[in-house]
Amino acid sequence: MPELPEVEVLVRYLDPLLRGKTIQAVRVQRARTIAPDRPSNFARQLRGATFAGVTRRAKYLVFAFRQRRGKKSPILVGHLGMTGRMYLQPAKSALPKHAPVVLELGRQHFVFEDTRYFGRLMLSDARLKELGPEPLSDDFVLAEFATELKRSRQSIKVKLLDQTLVAGIGNIYASEALFRAGISPRLAAARLRPAQVERLWHAIREVLHEAIKGGSTVPLNYSGKGRRDGLFYFGSAPDAEDRYEERLRVYDRAGQPCGNCGAEIKRLVQAARSTFYCAKCQPLAPDTGNRRCPA
Repeated sequence: MPELPEVEVLVRYLDPLLRGKTIQAVRVQRARTIAPDRPSNFARQLRGATFAGVTRRAKYLVFAFRQRRGKKSPILVGHLGMTGRMYLQPAKSALPKHAPVVLELGRQHFVFEDTRYFGRLMLSDARLKELGPEPLSDDFVLAEFATELKRSRQSIKVKLLDQTLVAGIGNIYASEALFRAGISPRLAAARLRPAQVERLWHAIREVLHEAIKGGSTVPLNYSGKGRRDGLFYFGSAPDAEDRYEERLRVYDRAGQPCGNCGAEIKRLVQAARSTFYCAKCQPLAPDTGNRRCPA
């Protein structure tokens, strides 16, 4: 599932392409994707709206529109779900089979393609108001992060998935941050010592920054010309270009040697999610205050 870095890369790709374009018509081919809105209302709200820009909040894409005289500007929030893809393609090109929503922009169409239909487009930002601080912003404060962890008996890996604690971290980057910080995913959040909390706070920001930087080097070719990029986010797209370098150190690498110490990477299930870690680099034993996997 796309997480914060993948959504950020997509936002940076879409923003200049959509800015200034006007929605001339709206096709809703699967009503569930826009629920609880009705297709007729969804189309009425967006028809004639001009994109002002695209930003991100956690794992959500936020589409802003220019103010229209005598009419309130809509706000559109999108979530990719597990398999969602958003891109522009020539209006003359055939639409993909699994395209629940298409926005007609004249010579181009904005396509929301979603093979498993878990993605959403919403004319409301209500879900965004329930989220915690952005991990790459000044709102992600170390002292507040430490206080919230002290209140939790959950394992630290599970707690990191709590979107009210910090927004946008999912299964992939929770595992990656814990590895970099040298913290066992099984350790209770409340048991982390101050040095561990600080290492984890830094590690979260580092892995997300690196993921965004790495993902930004992958061309997003959805136009139908040349090779498509496949899944552009981390996960080794089968047809990705040779210069695409996999940067994940533990996630989905069970049974492979740790790049730091050579021990076998392990997998365990926590809250119905797979966790990947190195038992040697991330021991459950008391922390010495100095443990940190090299960058």
